[in-house]
Amino acid sequence: MVLKVRDLAYGRLRSPDLDAEEEFLTAFGMVRAARTPTALYMRGTDAVHHIHITEKGDPKCLGFAWSVTSEDTLQAAAKLPGASGVETLDEPGGGKRVRLTEPNGYTIEIVHGIEAVAPIQVVRQPINSGVEPLKRAGEVIRFASGPSSVKRIGHAVLGSPRNQETVRWFRETLGLICSDDVYAGEQDNIIGQFSRIDAGDDYVDHHAFFCMRNERAGLNHFSFEVQDIDDVFIGHEYLNGLGKYEHMWGIGRHLLGSQVYDYWADPWGRVHEHWADTDRLNVRNGGNLVPAEEGLRSQWGTRPPEKFRGHVSP
Repeated sequence: MVLKVRDLAYGRLRSPDLDAEEEFLTAFGMVRAARTPTALYMRGTDAVHHIHITEKGDPKCLGFAWSVTSEDTLQAAAKLPGASGVETLDEPGGGKRVRLTEPNGYTIEIVHGIEAVAPIQVVRQPINSGVEPLKRAGEVIRFASGPSSVKRIGHAVLGSPRNQETVRWFRETLGLICSDDVYAGEQDNIIGQFSRIDAGDDYVDHHAFFCMRNERAGLNHFSFEVQDIDDVFIGHEYLNGLGKYEHMWGIGRHLLGSQVYDYWADPWGRVHEHWADTDRLNVRNGGNLVPAEEGLRSQWGTRPPEKFRGHVSP
């Protein structure tokens, strides 16, 4: 059976200092959902219990989780080759999961039934534009300084020397579909693949998973949607002013996916992205084969530096 996952649920990292990780993630714009002596759970403003888990221990990316819409789908996942049984999550938020292992050895969790929480209300002033010049008529706009306000997790990006095998596993096992495959030179030399969730006629993000060829396997970044484009810039200003975290790339607007982006590294080099305004596609959009010189560039903004393009965190 091919599963049909419905959303990326959370990333799971390991860090030796939970205080330092929480300080970074708070400055990045997340809110603590729960904390135990051995793990930290952070949320966004959407009605999801947590979107980021950090376990205490040596620095490592452990994997990431995808949600499904029913327990029947979870039971089907447990029948896949190499799958764990259905397990009760002994963590804040509860729920159940099945654990799988993708080709690079990372744990992929399939989850269902994690507790929903009340959304965090964020009030934004309307924006005047050329086509709607009076949306804020008579009202000046003022933004509070501080972190961005993260809404939700959007996508995960892996580097892998086995990128084609990796993407085949995610598409065949989890039901992801192609948005854009990027090639270098010959069209069969695929160096990166953008995959989205297959929700039929429902519109979803341009990609929930991207895998790019790298000589080493590892996490390139986890990506999080913020409230709007202003919020990307607000977060950049705040993190830059702190002077303690490494800026990896941005601000710019991608070509594939179209997000306005900004990338920052946590104290152990794991990259986290702020973005706003992605393309939204459904099954009728199909997929594309795109040359690297076209696909891996920005519509505006600087080209990705080598420290970002080649980055992987084991």
